[in-house]
Amino acid sequence: MAHAEALLLRGAAALVTGAAGAAARHDATDVRLADGVVVELGRGLQPQPGERVLDATDCVVTPGWVNTHHHLFQSLLKGVPAAIDLTLMPWLQAVPYRHRGAFDEATLRLAARIGLVELLLSGCTTVADHHYLYHPGVGHDAAEILFDEAARLGLRFMLLRGGATQVRQVEADSPPHLRPETLDGMLADLERTVQRFHQPGARPMRRVAFAPTTINVSLRTDELKPAACAARALGVRLHSHLAETVSTIEQLREVHGMTPVQFAGEHEWLGPDVWFAHLVHVTPDEQRLLAATGTGIAHCPQSNARLGSGVAPAPVLARLGAPVSIGVDGAASNEAADMLSELHFAWLVHRAHAGSRSRARPEGDGEAGADAVTANDVMHWASAGGARVLGFDGVGTLAAGQAADLAVWSLDDARFFGLHDPGLAPVVSGARPTLKWLLCAGRVVAQDDRVPGLDLAQLRADARAAVRRLMEG
Repeated sequence: MAHAEALLLRGAAALVTGAAGAAARHDATDVRLADGVVVELGRGLQPQPGERVLDATDCVVTPGWVNTHHHLFQSLLKGVPAAIDLTLMPWLQAVPYRHRGAFDEATLRLAARIGLVELLLSGCTTVADHHYLYHPGVGHDAAEILFDEAARLGLRFMLLRGGATQVRQVEADSPPHLRPETLDGMLADLERTVQRFHQPGARPMRRVAFAPTTINVSLRTDELKPAACAARALGVRLHSHLAETVSTIEQLREVHGMTPVQFAGEHEWLGPDVWFAHLVHVTPDEQRLLAATGTGIAHCPQSNARLGSGVAPAPVLARLGAPVSIGVDGAASNEAADMLSELHFAWLVHRAHAGSRSRARPEGDGEAGADAVTANDVMHWASAGGARVLGFDGVGTLAAGQAADLAVWSLDDARFFGLHDPGLAPVVSGARPTLKWLLCAGRVVAQDDRVPGLDLAQLRADARAAVRRLMEG
């Protein structure tokens, strides 16, 4: 991996900071970087001795995106025909549950590399991966594989250590090697992983969180509080899926007489150290409870649309003050699985959703919805919002003293010609601009849409061979 150089980025046409509101843009054209941090932003900055100059003329600079919920192993499970039109529960059975036994060390490593490269080339510098392929006698250390692949590419990485101590009904006939863990075994492995990989302090490169796959089904009810307490004692955050589909509401209403967020609160799974993926089906009272407790959301709009799950109330949660971030979810339920397409869709879907609720006068208020979410909103969610949710202090915004994680986008395709505000391009134009440079911790990890040292043709061939094996299995 390249060293963090002293760099001067000059001549940018627009600079997106990742901050909220009026601070979303900076009038600087130049950014000075040293020792892995942003040193100075300004106009007409002059090179200092030993400083390499990067010419960003006519380019847009954004923070490196922070992806707060992913399933990297699913990078080899895109577009499975038998499940392309299924909702969540039958999709789970037809894709992840069917194929997960095939993910040995080599297959997991390949899938992780594919997913991380795809994310990197979409401007992502921090990845939180919800990995849940754990069972007694698994035979490989998933944490070591995932952290190693991220380090090879120079990315910040957070392992969301998933798993389960009990299984869903659809998994009841799983073979023995796919059976669940014990809570003691899960927590012992969490502690080992934290001690080995978790970095405290500002601008970390590696972090760990405790993330049982879905709290209302993956742990016994009497395990939830002790598990949360044990994770907090280790100094790590809590994560899980919640309220993704109406089936969650049905199950919790029938078994516990509670809504999903009430259930989480009852078992000490709410707070500023907790974030949930999806939260599509939450009532106004639940939304207020999430905001009041500082509980965050990993908003995954494309996966939620792909599975027919619905549209999460991310704009409402943001207005209430809840931490909002963006997750692309697994590639098996989001075949695009890149941050820029996620931002574009997030920008559009909430406008469409708001507009669909408008009513003609005099019964209603007439046309509405076009300001439901702005481009700056979604870029904030994908940068500073993500860093806040993950607890990555010093990451997520372009400001002096912050991590030198940034993307330089060249608007050299006809799609971008004629834009009055080039800073909107990464979100509104619906295609990925050329990634001129991507820097993480001040190191160049991509240049001219290429990852240094990566044989993309070989990666493609390896992926094809792995898919053939999975289809034959």
